[in-house]
Amino acid sequence: MNRLLAFVLVIVLLIAIDFYVFQGFKFFVKRWLPTQTALMNYIYWLVPLGIIALLFIMGFAGKTMNSSITARFMFSVVVMIYLAKFAWFFFIAIDDLVRLARFLKGASDIPNEAMMAKINRSNFIISAGALVAGSLMGGLVYGIIRGAHNYQVLSRKLKINDLPKAFQGLKIIQISDIHSGSFWNKDSVKRGVELIKQQNADLIFFTGDLVNNEAKEFLDYKDVFSEIQAPMGVYSILGNHDYGDYFSWPDKRGLSKEQNLENLKAHQKEIGWKLLTNEHDFIEKDGAKLAIIGVENWGDRGFSQYGDLERAYKGSESADLKFLLSHDPSHWRAQVLNGFKDIAATFSGHTHGMQFGVDSKYFKWSPVQYRYNEWVDLYQEDGQYLYVNRGFGYLGYPGRLGFRPEITVFELESA
Repeated sequence: MNRLLAFVLVIVLLIAIDFYVFQGFKFFVKRWLPTQTALMNYIYWLVPLGIIALLFIMGFAGKTMNSSITARFMFSVVVMIYLAKFAWFFFIAIDDLVRLARFLKGASDIPNEAMMAKINRSNFIISAGALVAGSLMGGLVYGIIRGAHNYQVLSRKLKINDLPKAFQGLKIIQISDIHSGSFWNKDSVKRGVELIKQQNADLIFFTGDLVNNEAKEFLDYKDVFSEIQAPMGVYSILGNHDYGDYFSWPDKRGLSKEQNLENLKAHQKEIGWKLLTNEHDFIEKDGAKLAIIGVENWGDRGFSQYGDLERAYKGSESADLKFLLSHDPSHWRAQVLNGFKDIAATFSGHTHGMQFGVDSKYFKWSPVQYRYNEWVDLYQEDGQYLYVNRGFGYLGYPGRLGFRPEITVFELESA
């Protein structure tokens, strides 16, 4: 019953939005396509009716259907359409407020429909709203077709105090947030992996979220990611999605959450990645020692906390250089900066740049910045670095607009 009530409330909300936006749509069509007005009005209402039918099917379908690539794409299309409508909704609301203000300025009694009809809608505001909505929709479509796999290689220098000579010029690659269950184009993913291989890194870090929920999501891409190797090794950690916290267990096969996690760990071992679960490992070169410290997910404000930095750190004190892999960037400010001053750099992911925003050399903006203090690229405070990777894959929206998928190449230098 609760499920049905939630479905009804969602449908009522969407229809209310459709009715309101329809007022601007009618005006726009009448002004710009007068001979096709009736046809366009029918088309307008066919879309929400189709969406309601789609939501009904998805809302009462089994988990198998809802976890499919097709279902995720359909849901994304629904979200994209209503994001565009929300944008237009905003402009129509402004227009209605302007009309109301004009009426109140010229009349002292309560407005009625006949009088309000005399105060015409603004062609400029409604057209501007249509342009913004259309541009947003077009941008989101572009983000799927082009942005989802438009991989970029970013180079960053890490200037470190007292860097051992043995590690001068060391080249490290970081990738994060693969989310293999979201991929829909294997050939494009292969091109991304080829880019990683072309960098010829000494060492590779993967900072969590290999899957969305289930370990089996990785099976189709296991052969692709097994090609990611480095002379000094590939080190990985778990992200919040890797634990299966957002899925109903046991699944239809009777698989438990615990066994699912063990399967995911086994996948990483089988492709030659060293998974660090609240532990560390050493890399030694010419008498110098580098400690790679890896914690399980350390979440903040609603995300699960499995990470134990004290446990992972213990025993690494003798290392000449220490790096931390921690999926959630909020961990850096919460624990690392104050309690672990000798960790030279922390490598994180998690935010994806929300896969939407402005990402330029001089200006960066994304809605995710209102949730996280450190949310993308390189930060430095009191001699310690944090890098927040934009992610290799995507989640929810099967694309990226503004924040391209990232392969980061670090080179170590003496400060």
